[in-house]
Amino acid sequence: MQLSTETEADWWEVEALFDLCFAPGREALSSYRLRDGVPPTARMCMVLRDEDGVLAAAIRAWPVRIGPHPACLLGPVAVHPTRQGEGLGGFLVREVIHRAGETGPARVLLVGDAPYYARFGFSRLDGVVMPPPTNPDRVLGFGDWDGICGPVTRAQD
Repeated sequence: MQLSTETEADWWEVEALFDLCFAPGREALSSYRLRDGVPPTARMCMVLRDEDGVLAAAIRAWPVRIGPHPACLLGPVAVHPTRQGEGLGGFLVREVIHRAGETGPARVLLVGDAPYYARFGFSRLDGVVMPPPTNPDRVLGFGDWDGICGPVTRAQD
């Protein structure tokens, strides 16, 4: 597999993979309101391609804030159905965590299944509030969250 940072040329192909892997209307989710009009964190948006150049997996991440505290909102992450079970999604999640830590304290946030993401060190964030109607049990964080609470807002607000 070849890991690279997502480029503008990858955009439509990555969007098609997200459409394939997620339910219709994925952009209606509340986490997308935090992404509207905000450029993603480019160095954390990555693609994995096989030896033939076929897109196997992709991940994106976005800057957000909790009060004055910056964080990285991880997601979406998608693996092509023919490549699931190969550990590609986990590889991408670990790579985002690593890259987040390179620029300061790693503080990564996501909305997802706690049993799956616990293997990467994510746990439920009490007091960190995603826009409704997000289930608070699915708001997970990795890294330095001591004393951080409040609503998650767009990085550019």
